[in-house]
Amino acid sequence: MSGINKVILVGHLGKDPEVRHLDGGVTVASFPLATSETYNKDGKRVEQTEWHNIVLWRGLAEVASKYLQKGKLVYIEGKLRTRSFEDKEKVKKYVTEIVAENFTMLGRKSDFEQTPAASLPQSTEPKIQDEFTIGPSDENGDLPF
Repeated sequence: MSGINKVILVGHLGKDPEVRHLDGGVTVASFPLATSETYNKDGKRVEQTEWHNIVLWRGLAEVASKYLQKGKLVYIEGKLRTRSFEDKEKVKKYVTEIVAENFTMLGRKSDFEQTPAASLPQSTEPKIQDEFTIGPSDENGDLPF
């Protein structure tokens, strides 16, 4: 039986994605992601923050570079990877990172708009609550689907 390597995180970006273009036109983006949890210790609420190194490749990196920004809340699914490299002094270093397979931007739609909502032209698109309105029922009282 093979193993499972699955990571699911919900957290806030620690900085804007750093985007690099490698040989062959491959795009890679990386950023730190903060996840926090709270617990009670001696009757006091304590918050513990963990930082994760996130790496996205190709098309996913392109989308992240356009829409993700420092402080935004995001849901990420991926794999845990540890790699090694040699620093300038030829010392072997290890880094553990999450290689994202997909992500979902969380929060309000306005959190991801590039311009302030007040300066946007009036849209003819339906409001979010209108998109989920159930249509009229037929004469038997059944839903139309």
